[in-house]
Amino acid sequence: MKTMKKMWTIGKRPMMMAALALCAMGAMAQETLRLTLDQAIEIALSDNPTIEVAEQTVELKKISDKETVLGLLPEASLSGAYTRTIKKQTMVMNGMKFQVGIPNQYQGGLTVSLPVFAPALYKSMKLTKTDVALAVEQARASKQDLVNQVTKAFFQMLLAQDSYAVLEKSYAQAEANFNIVKAKFEQGRVSEYDKISAEVQMRNLQPSVISARNAVELSRLQLVVLMNIEPETDFTLDGNLGDYEEEVFAGVLTADSTSLKNNTSLLQMDMNTKMLQQSLSLNKQSFAPMVALQFNYMYTCMADNFEFKSYEWNPYSNVSLSVSIPLFKYSNFSAVKKTNLQINQLMVNRNYTARQLAMQQQSYLNSMAASAEQVSSNKEAIVQAQKGRDIAEKLYEVGRGTVLELNSAEVALTQARLTYTQSIYDYLTAKADLDKLQGKDYVK
Repeated sequence: MKTMKKMWTIGKRPMMMAALALCAMGAMAQETLRLTLDQAIEIALSDNPTIEVAEQTVELKKISDKETVLGLLPEASLSGAYTRTIKKQTMVMNGMKFQVGIPNQYQGGLTVSLPVFAPALYKSMKLTKTDVALAVEQARASKQDLVNQVTKAFFQMLLAQDSYAVLEKSYAQAEANFNIVKAKFEQGRVSEYDKISAEVQMRNLQPSVISARNAVELSRLQLVVLMNIEPETDFTLDGNLGDYEEEVFAGVLTADSTSLKNNTSLLQMDMNTKMLQQSLSLNKQSFAPMVALQFNYMYTCMADNFEFKSYEWNPYSNVSLSVSIPLFKYSNFSAVKKTNLQINQLMVNRNYTARQLAMQQQSYLNSMAASAEQVSSNKEAIVQAQKGRDIAEKLYEVGRGTVLELNSAEVALTQARLTYTQSIYDYLTAKADLDKLQGKDYVK
């Protein structure tokens, strides 16, 4: 399963990059790749350095866990020793002195040891498993953070594109109005003041159009960085913010919408608390006895020369059961006290963080509710502003209105359109932040 998943992950990006390459090859045909939100997220997740490092960290933790488990298996080692007697020992017996010992002593063989009862090792196994779970949660947090960034960057680019389209349309309308007023001025039907007002209105919009175009490019570059693709890749985003209007109106919050049980920050703090508790238990096990079984099979040889062929090797073997009972070690007491303080500190921080996250969650919910109300109001405002602009244009054409009224109506329409897209953007970004806060995983 893991291999298939890895092959899917590896194979997915080339297919997407092939699509991007085909898009570049079709530049002469004026074709541009249109990306949806899901496609942008998948491209970003397929080859992101942060995600890759997080996954490698999980693998390292799993290897450490296996190393701890292997501590239960027997260990075997070969040993050898050579001893050269420089001065023989002197023994006194019945008033007589004599020296004992052999100049050359050799010893070598096999030693096998097996832990029979090792409480500290058992606690270490539980500790490493929790460490693996923490690494997995951290990798999940990295993925959620990337999805959140890509989602908001995607909507930011949509907002920039929509704002640019609105301002460009408004500029085109202002330019058309100016041409009409200019023609009337040349015919002597309107005053020079009307011509100047129309020209000022047109020129005042030009910096906004340029700024909006730059905003599109900046938001595009931000999305390029997050997706980890080449800057020269030709793409645009599919749709506009108005396509998400139904999502705003259909955003009915369920009973679980106020739950923080999947929040990754709280889960990581809970896992850290669990690890500290396991560390405390591990520190306490340093007071417990340890039992080990050991088997030795050795060969020894004693000789007073270096004629190796004449050496006589004698084997011997033994089995021993060792028990180690720690009596006093002050560092064990200080370690227990230190871990207890760390647990209490983390518990306090966890409670404080939970309260902050709850307040932040409510802030996102309030922002979403306010944005949803604004979308409905702003949509109606566009209808009314369009009607007012049409009336002002008709009145001006028949000579019953002024150019100032026409300009004001045009500005009101532009502002209504910009406010409408901004309210949808505010809702979508607040929802993206809420999803991250509540620990919702990305599902295509």
